[in-house]
Amino acid sequence: MSCIRFNTSAMRAQMREGQRLGLTSGDAALLHLSPAVTPSKIERLRLLAVNANPRIRESVASSRNTPADLFELLARDPDEGVRACVARNETTPCDLLRELAADKSEKVRGWVALNYFVPDDAMQLLAADRSKVVRGLAAWKATVAEPASV
Repeated sequence: MSCIRFNTSAMRAQMREGQRLGLTSGDAALLHLSPAVTPSKIERLRLLAVNANPRIRESVASSRNTPADLFELLARDPDEGVRACVARNETTPCDLLRELAADKSEKVRGWVALNYFVPDDAMQLLAADRSKVVRGLAAWKATVAEPASV
């Protein structure tokens, strides 16, 4: 896949118009939001969540539209990559993040430690983790999360 972007003349005209109107990049992004989540999209996620290919299941675990019951299924997946994607997804329910904080995989526990929405009790568990890497990630996150002193 190439990272080169080819804009059509119509796209370039739209960008110039946006600049002329003084739109910020955030304003422009709001004009092109993703389509609404439909029942068919959720059904597609349900089908993909049980696919034999773990990379496909990882894509479901990474989606912000994944329903809670699918997160529960994927949090117990035999593939650590799938569980890691659940752990790093900011829409994963807190109860599942608590469970994943005790996962057998250091990789999964590390992603839980980095998840912005992990509950405090799970962070305390990770701060005392058997893995030096996980403890280090938890310690680093604690320094980032502290409010700046004035």
